[in-house]
Amino acid sequence: MNHMLSLLETRRSLPPKQLLEPGPDKEQLQRLLTIAARVPDHGKLAPWRFIVIAESARAHLGEIVAAAFTTDNAEMDGEILEIERGRFTRAPVVVAIVSRARSHPKIPLWEQQLSAGAVAMNLLISAEAAGFSAAWLTEWCAFDRRVLDALGLEPDERLAGFVHIGTPAVKREDRTDRTRPDLTSLITYYEG
Repeated sequence: MNHMLSLLETRRSLPPKQLLEPGPDKEQLQRLLTIAARVPDHGKLAPWRFIVIAESARAHLGEIVAAAFTTDNAEMDGEILEIERGRFTRAPVVVAIVSRARSHPKIPLWEQQLSAGAVAMNLLISAEAAGFSAAWLTEWCAFDRRVLDALGLEPDERLAGFVHIGTPAVKREDRTDRTRPDLTSLITYYEG
């Protein structure tokens, strides 16, 4: 079977805590991001951008997340706060995918937003093809203005999600798959 088809048929995200060191180095990450950017992009707008969160910046962002979480949840116990603080240190590298869809006379916002989603999916696939694994998550902090401001998002930008990348703790053949949708109820054929 074609290697690419096999990879796509067996690709499965691992939880970030199962994404170990080493993560991609700068050169490997540059290649993954270059591949991720090869998506449909009507009008060549590049309606997305990347924010790489690596090394000590992961812990720094975790402190910002923990502070925001504490402000909103003062009664939470220390264990939950530590989970929030460690949100970006679970995997060696985290890439924030920023959707910067903007009004355009010819290209609808929806097409631009879908392009950002395609970038995230390409990053998952390219990480897997390079021998890493990845997980695309949003979680509450992807929608929290304090976190978005700390990351430098403009008011009209949105976070498509965080892609956590690292070396898989579990071999592909040993990963359990989740239940997939029954396509018989999701496919119709237009017959004119």
